[in-house]
Amino acid sequence: GFVVGHAGLYQALAMFAVAYFIIGMTVLSVCAIATNGALDAGGAYYMISRALGPEFGGSIGIMFFLANVCGSALYVLGLVEAVVDSFGILPGQEAGTGVHVLPRSYWYELLYGTVLLALCLLVCLVGASIYAKATFLIFLIVAAVLGTILVSFFATRPLKVPIRLPNINGTETDNGFFTGFSLNTLRDNLGGEYGVDYTTGQMMSFSSVFAVMFNGCTGIMAGSNMSGDLKRPSYSIPRGTISAVLFTYLVYNLLAFLMCATCNRILLQKDYGFLRDISIFPPLVTVGIYAATLSAAMSNLIGASRILYALARDDLFGRALVLAKKTSASGNPVMAVILSWLVVQIVLFSGKLNTIASVVTIFFLLVYATVNLACLALEWASAPNFRPTFRYFTWHTCLLGIAGCCVMMFLISPVSASASLGFLLLLLLALHYLSPSSTWGYISQALIFHQVRKYLLMLDVRKDHVKFWRPQMLLMVQNPRGSARLIDFVNDLKKSGLYVLGHVELQDLDMLPSDPLQPQQDSWLSLVDKLNVKAFVSLTLAPSVRHGVRQLLFTSGLGGMRPNTLVLGFYDDEAPQDGLARHPAFTSAREEVPLGFPPLRAPAAPKLLSAREYVGIVADALKMLRNVLLARQLESLDKAWELRRAASPPPTIHVWPVNLLRPDSARYADTCSLFLLQMACVLNMARAWRRARLRLFLCVEAGTMPHAQEEKLRQLLKDLRIQAQIQLVPWDAITRLHWQTCQGPPGGPEEEEEEEEGVVNFPTNTTQVSDEYVCAANKLVLEQSPAPAVRFLYLPRPPADTSLYPLYLHQLELLTRGLGPTVLVHGVSAVTSTQL
Repeated sequence: GFVVGHAGLYQALAMFAVAYFIIGMTVLSVCAIATNGALDAGGAYYMISRALGPEFGGSIGIMFFLANVCGSALYVLGLVEAVVDSFGILPGQEAGTGVHVLPRSYWYELLYGTVLLALCLLVCLVGASIYAKATFLIFLIVAAVLGTILVSFFATRPLKVPIRLPNINGTETDNGFFTGFSLNTLRDNLGGEYGVDYTTGQMMSFSSVFAVMFNGCTGIMAGSNMSGDLKRPSYSIPRGTISAVLFTYLVYNLLAFLMCATCNRILLQKDYGFLRDISIFPPLVTVGIYAATLSAAMSNLIGASRILYALARDDLFGRALVLAKKTSASGNPVMAVILSWLVVQIVLFSGKLNTIASVVTIFFLLVYATVNLACLALEWASAPNFRPTFRYFTWHTCLLGIAGCCVMMFLISPVSASASLGFLLLLLLALHYLSPSSTWGYISQALIFHQVRKYLLMLDVRKDHVKFWRPQMLLMVQNPRGSARLIDFVNDLKKSGLYVLGHVELQDLDMLPSDPLQPQQDSWLSLVDKLNVKAFVSLTLAPSVRHGVRQLLFTSGLGGMRPNTLVLGFYDDEAPQDGLARHPAFTSAREEVPLGFPPLRAPAAPKLLSAREYVGIVADALKMLRNVLLARQLESLDKAWELRRAASPPPTIHVWPVNLLRPDSARYADTCSLFLLQMACVLNMARAWRRARLRLFLCVEAGTMPHAQEEKLRQLLKDLRIQAQIQLVPWDAITRLHWQTCQGPPGGPEEEEEEEEGVVNFPTNTTQVSDEYVCAANKLVLEQSPAPAVRFLYLPRPPADTSLYPLYLHQLELLTRGLGPTVLVHGVSAVTSTQL
C-alpha cells in the first residue's frame, strides 16, 4: 500500500520490475556458484570469499553482516509500528480504551522492539531446527492471510475508513475509501503522487519509496545464509530461491493491481494497515503481519550470526572475532547469535523504519553486486574446474546484475552509496595488508593468467624495435646468501623488463627418486618476496654449471619475454660473505634467516666450476647473442648509505665506454660502448639512483685533438638524451706501455687486416696485453676521484682460443682489482635510438 499509494501503479510495477531484474540476475549468479562445489556456513560470504579471495570476501562479509543486522532491526521496527497501530493509545488521548492500551513514545517503542528482538534471540539460540519449524509454521499463516486478503478484495463492500493522524495540535482525522473494483479509482491511482510519510514527516520520492520496497525483496539470500545448516545446499538453494523469487514477484504485482483498483490514494498513503480494515477477518491479517515481520527479523538475525561465525572461523580479523567461534554442543554458534543480537539492539535506537531503509538497501545492493562480480570473475577466468550444474547464466547476466545494483545504489542515495564504497575500500586495504594468506585460491590469479596468456600471444618478437628495447635480465645465483645485494642491484637495472633468478643444481635426475628442485622453489619465492624484487625464479638440473646456464638461456621466459642479458658474479678467490644475515629483511627479531639455503662455501673448499668453464659461459652467451654483465664486489655496495650520504657532492656513477684492454682500437660509438652507456643510464633512471650523477671518462692522447673528440662525444650524448659529465683522461703513459710490448708500431699489417674485418675484440689481443699495462690501466681508473658508488667498464670478448681463457680471466681480475663495486659490460645488440 505504501508503494502504490505514493508511486502509483505504473511506477510501482516499474519498481518491481527493476528490483526483480536485479534480484533475478543475482539469483542466477548465486545458483551458479552454489552448484559449483560444496557450500559451508556463511552463504554469500562463503561464495564471495572462496571466489574472490579473503580481501573481497572479508570486506563484503562485514557489509553483508551489517546489512542483515540493519535488516533485522528494520523488520523489528516494522513490527513495532504494526503493534502500536493495533494496540497503541490513539493519538490525542491520554488514557487507553479497549484494546488500545500501549503507550506511544520513542522510549516505549524502543522497549517493545527490545522485547520482540529478545523473542527472536530465544528462537535463534535454540538452533536452526526450531527456526526452520517456526518459519514453516509462519509460512502457513502468511499463506492463509494472503488467501483471505485476495478474497476480501472481492467480498468486501465499499466502505469509509476513518484515519487518525498525529498533528502538532493533537490529532487530525481523515477518511479513506475502499471503493471496490472501480475504473475511476484505478485511473486515479495509475500515476505517481508522492506525499509526506506520516511516520517520519519526510517527503517521499521514487528513490526513497524504492528503498523501502526493496527491503521486502531481500529474502532471496535467506536460503543461502543457511547453507551450513542445509543437508544438500547445492540442490536446495537454486530450487528454493528461484521458486521464492517467482512467487513473490507474481504476488506483489497482483496485490499492487488489486489495491490500485479498489482503494483511493488517501487510504493507501495514510493508513499502512488498511488491509486489516477491509479484510473479511481482520484479526487474521494482524496475525499475518506479525508473523511475516517476525519471520523476516529472525531470518536476518540468524543470517547475520552465520556470517559472523564464518568470518570468525576464517580468522580474517584475528582476535577481534574470537568470541564468535564458540558453539553449543549441537554446533549452533551461540556467541555469534548473541553478538549479532547486541548489534541489532544498537541499531534499534534509530527509532523509525524508513530512517534506515535506504542504508539497508544500499548494503544489500552492494552485496548483490559483489555476488555477480564473483560469478563474472569465475566465468571470465575460464577455469576448467568452474563447471556448475546450473547453466542458466552467462557473463552478460552477471554484468547486467552489477550495472543494475550500482545504478540503483546511487539513485537511492549518492552520499550513502559513496560512503559504503569508501568503507568497503578501507576494509579491502586493511585485509590486504593485515589478514593472513589463505589456501582458498585467488580468482585474481586465474584472471591474471588468462590475461597474461592472451597478451603474451599478442607480443610478437617480429615487431620489436630498438626504440622500445628494455633489459631483460637472467641473473645466475649459486647461493642467495652471498648474492643479496647483487640481486637488489640487478633489480634496479631491469627498467621494468623481465628479471629471472637462475640457479643450476649439479645432480643427475636419473640417479634421484624425485625432482629435488620442487622443495627449493618455495624458498626462492620467499626470498624474492622478502628482498622485494620483481623477479621470476628458474631452477634447473644439469651435469655442469655451463650446461645449466645454456639450458636457462634457451628456455627461460616465454614468447616475447625472454632474457636478452646474462648477469654473472665475478670469478675470483674472495671468500663469500653471508649477505642475507645482514640484510634488513632478515635481521628483525622474528626473522632469523628461515630460508632453506645451504651454508656458503668455505674459502678453502673447491669451486663448482673452473675458470675455463666460467669464461666458456660468457662465450656461450655472446654466441647466443645475449648481452653479458660481470658484477664484481657488488656485495660491498651499501646502496642505502651511498644514496643517503650528504647531498654535496651527490654519489657518482663512473662510466668507461672504451676497451681498456685494447687501446689501439678505442672507440666510443661501437655497439658495446653504446650498450654500456645505456645500462649506466638505466641505473641512473631507477628511483633509488636518481640523485646519482653520471661521469663519462674520455681517454685522450696527445696530438689527437681532444676537444674535438669531447665535442663529438657530447653531441652523441645529446642525441641519446643522456645527461652526463664528460671528463678528459690523458693516458699517453699507459698506452706507451702497450706499444712497448707489441711487435711493430700501430697500424701494422696485422692491425690493418683486422680493422678491415670490422672487429674490435680480436682473439689474439689477449696475448698482446701485458700485466704491467693492465695494472697501469687499473691504477688510472682507480685514481679518478671522488670514489664512485659503482663503475661500469667495457668487457672485451673472450678469445676464440679456449686455452687462453685463464689468461683472459686473469687480465679482467687485474683490471678490476680494488675498484670496489664494478660492472663489466659487453653488448651485442643495438639498444639506443635517436629517433622519436
